[in-house]
Amino acid sequence: MWLIKQLLLLLLGATAVQAQSITWEYLQSLPEKVTNNAVTSVTLGDETYLYSFAGIDTTLECSGDHLRSYRYSLSTDSWEMLPGLPDPNGGKIAAAASTIKDKVYVVGGYHLAPDCGEVSSNRIHIFDPLTNDFLPDGANLPVAIDDQVQAVWRDSLLYVITGWSNTTNVSNVQVYNPSTNVWQAATPVGTSSVWRVFGGSGVIIGDTIYYAGGARSSGSFSATSFFRKGYINPENPYEITWEGYAEPLALGYRMGAATFNGQAIWLGGAGDTYNFDAIAYNGSGIINPLNRIGRYDPLSGEWTEILDFIPAIMDLRGVGELGNGEYLLAGGMLSDQEVTDQLLKITISDLTDAEQGLPGDEQLQYFPNPTNDIVNFDFKEQQEGPLSWTLLDIKGQTLETGEIESPISWSLSLTRLPPGTYWVRFTKKDGSGKVVSIQKM
Repeated sequence: MWLIKQLLLLLLGATAVQAQSITWEYLQSLPEKVTNNAVTSVTLGDETYLYSFAGIDTTLECSGDHLRSYRYSLSTDSWEMLPGLPDPNGGKIAAAASTIKDKVYVVGGYHLAPDCGEVSSNRIHIFDPLTNDFLPDGANLPVAIDDQVQAVWRDSLLYVITGWSNTTNVSNVQVYNPSTNVWQAATPVGTSSVWRVFGGSGVIIGDTIYYAGGARSSGSFSATSFFRKGYINPENPYEITWEGYAEPLALGYRMGAATFNGQAIWLGGAGDTYNFDAIAYNGSGIINPLNRIGRYDPLSGEWTEILDFIPAIMDLRGVGELGNGEYLLAGGMLSDQEVTDQLLKITISDLTDAEQGLPGDEQLQYFPNPTNDIVNFDFKEQQEGPLSWTLLDIKGQTLETGEIESPISWSLSLTRLPPGTYWVRFTKKDGSGKVVSIQKM
């Protein structure tokens, strides 16, 4: 396993991945290649399991959606097949799975017709890990939904936030109470296209919902970089106060959302939106995944972006959170429409280490940002030896590289580039470095 990981690191050219603060490895592969599958984890006593429900196969065709389900045992590093999702309407993708009090709830998704028409699901399937089988379905969702943001509050209520419903994105927030088998409407999100999205993802930390990314319902379903917070009233959890703002680093589509040390993190995903076959909605061709971790710290209110520390992967509909900074991603898509059977384990001990190196925030200033043309970098102090630099687009693709000899100040021209978000990565010879985000107007 170690040898395979090191060979992959060399192929990826991602020297920063070897940092001790973030490591990753591949565990036993899924029994089949699948993407857009609903994923969650359950801990029973000393044993932890990961579950994969439904999804679409390697054909990426409208006949490729299915209801097959699997369970992975962390202690034995092995998979077993489960009964399929009990949906009489056939296979589906873009569902989401959540765990509440040792039960798994698989919500929504959409069915693909032979002509590739899409029908959103209004079902909630309930799986009992103790019996390893499905219980009768819960009450139907009031509003059929797919590609929704989904998160759990206090191990008691399931929040289904925005998403696509048959013909458009909706602003509904639907809350399910497993103890009463009742859905209830909560305060909806905003009605503009930056609030109502499909393919967004998020988490609940304490009494606050955080969700990022997703596709607007207008135009060619363009990606949005709007970041939203929902403050849940603990005295009345159906009452939510919403606020949001533009945040370039919140842009992403079908990212895996999780938590780390009281912070919200997003793993992988794509920088642009696409259909179930990985073809961009805007007609630009195949969309490839990002190898990034996005982080939002509620204490500081700051976003940070960490590149090159995990393999690129997208089309994620859930993360298995194991605790202690360990996460499992099962299936998904790699570059060039490749559906994968990989089970990726990511271990994070410290995200601040991954952001450190050369130069620190106090040592580096860059301005103007946003810019129409030139960005000036001031390193404040003379750096030892040359710095390598790489300019990347929002998809993580390299646009230009170079080297700065004995840097103290340097300028980069973005004149030739269209408006958008870009990253500049500085790297020392020892592999340490820093990534900064630049906005071209």
